Amino acid sequence: MQLNHAQRELTVKIVYYGPGLSGKTTNLQMVHQRTSPEVRGRLLTVETHDDRTLFFDLLPVFFSTANGFKVKVKLFTVPGQVIHNATRRIVLQGADAVAFIADSRRAAGQENNAYWKNLVENMKENNLDPAQVPIIIQYNKRDLPDTKTDAEIEETRKKGKEPVVGAIAIRGIGVLETLYTVLQSAYRSLEARAHLAKTIGLTEKEFLSQVFANMDITGTELEKLLPPRPAGART
Repeated sequence: MQLNHAQRELTVKIVYYGPGLSGKTTNLQMVHQRTSPEVRGRLLTVETHDDRTLFFDLLPVFFSTANGFKVKVKLFTVPGQVIHNATRRIVLQGADAVAFIADSRRAAGQENNAYWKNLVENMKENNLDPAQVPIIIQYNKRDLPDTKTDAEIEETRKKGKEPVVGAIAIRGIGVLETLYTVLQSAYRSLEARAHLAKTIGLTEKEFLSQVFANMDITGTELEKLLPPRPAGART
């Protein structure tokens, strides 16, 4: 978290982490597509010879908190290829929460586990406590053969403390739900440490509703959680 009192701005950083081709890039692309152009930054790519890192700023500067603070959310992916571990570690610096994108297929279980261990190691290298910095798990590619059943994923959820979201990111299913869950977890963690509601007048409800106010949440579970979009709102 970056809290700039001089510029009256709060910046929250979310990192999408996981194996190569698990769907990290697709998640960010889908979020970007569903966000109004007026409140999103450019989707930028840092290319390597065999992978890429994507990032963009989500800029809901159309609202200020009760104390006049503007809120910015930065979304990043990390390169999934094994050789880019140093880049993953750098991108992870200062993360307020992590969305771990796992491949639902049973054949991907070993790779998912290896990247989970890699995430924990790199968090510790960055002085990020995995017990304090929220991690959300998205099980992606739920439409492919040989995926774990819902019951198996539920069993995984019960074994850990991390929230779990199912997704078919390439069709946009579960993408915004994952973002909502990781941002909610990030806010609650920051509130416990920095008392955002008292310090800058930003409640969890306002944070989430304003971030998603200029996103197209049609057909997602968020329609049940968030206030209806005002008439004439742009997507």
